[in-house]
Amino acid sequence: MDENRHYIVKLDYEKCVHCGFCTTVNTCHSLNMCIGCLSCYWACPYEARILVKSILDIDNSVTIYVDDKPFKVPRNITVAKALEYIGFKFNSPGFKRPSLACKTGGCWACTLLINGELERACITPVKENMRIKLNIEEYKPLRIVHGPEPHIVGGKGTPWWEVNYIDYVEAAIWVAGCNLRCPQCQNYHVTYDNVSTPMTPDEAAKLVVYCHRKHHTRGIAISGGEPTINREWLIEFFKNVTKRVDVKVRRHLDSNGTILTPDYIDELVESGCNNIGVEPKCTRIETYMKITGISDRELAEKYLETAWEAAKYIYTNYRDKVYLGIGLVFNRELVSLEEIAEAGDKIASIDPEIQVTVLDYFPTFRRRWLKRPLVNEMLEVKRILEERGLKTVIVQTERGHIGPGNRSLRYFY
Repeated sequence: MDENRHYIVKLDYEKCVHCGFCTTVNTCHSLNMCIGCLSCYWACPYEARILVKSILDIDNSVTIYVDDKPFKVPRNITVAKALEYIGFKFNSPGFKRPSLACKTGGCWACTLLINGELERACITPVKENMRIKLNIEEYKPLRIVHGPEPHIVGGKGTPWWEVNYIDYVEAAIWVAGCNLRCPQCQNYHVTYDNVSTPMTPDEAAKLVVYCHRKHHTRGIAISGGEPTINREWLIEFFKNVTKRVDVKVRRHLDSNGTILTPDYIDELVESGCNNIGVEPKCTRIETYMKITGISDRELAEKYLETAWEAAKYIYTNYRDKVYLGIGLVFNRELVSLEEIAEAGDKIASIDPEIQVTVLDYFPTFRRRWLKRPLVNEMLEVKRILEERGLKTVIVQTERGHIGPGNRSLRYFY
């Protein structure tokens, strides 16, 4: 039966370079038998994991107890797969817990109480007599966090005039887990981390506020991975930061924008977030799918549209409360200059004064064959956007950030 088909992962020994990623950053929680969580498949930097179709052995079952009710489910599958097998539906990413957001173990949005301990349904194997509690509202949400660290550049929403490559502009944290699968992920050691001990929002807030005070930063930032896919954690994080800092301190979210719906944005602003960078990356769906690794066209269209609409909604409803930055990307192998111009027109139609930051995608993760754009190429990108009427364009280059206008290059050496 088709509904009983799933995939397991096998190692391609010819591609494996023994880099250690699968033993230090993204580890298997079922070493003796693949349960088809696919975490290692998505995380392997050298694509040394391959998918193999398999059939669930429904005659070889275990008994699990879900809210004290017994169910027979196939062996050698994840808790998430077992719950879906008996009819449980996880929430979509960006909604309340539990949701299957990253499916690699970093975001902890699928957390349930499993045998008395909080654990991730997406990578935990079912076992005989396992007891699962679905309602965990009394427990604080968790998330894997890297940092905090003082940052001299900031993200795509960091006001350009604060950056001088001398002073720290933000105290930043980065959270694991993402709903995209970008083959050139610029921060994959964070994105695919499922090993580090998770933190509560309050724990993360205390650490980043301490870093902010120690280094006298102008702002506090959270990036990723993708911060928005564990909504309860993120809202509580901003609430905890806001109550600990001066009202003038920037509280900055860097996001891909894919699940930033109007109600989510409203909740973020209410929790104290006053600085948002949204990165739709491009304008064409084929380009977006190539960049993000999302093969489901319908899902990719939804993500791309949501990101652009998020930027428009933030500007329209909160331009007096939230500093908005929009992020684009460029590498000649992925994005054309014509599409850059299209993106410029799209942003200018909202407001030509909006800050726009263009990242130069460089060789990393699974696209190590990419050639980093030359400085002159990024200056051409900047010129094209400014010709579309944009007033505040910054481009990332191998020599640092350049812009806006005629800002001197001496800041970036």
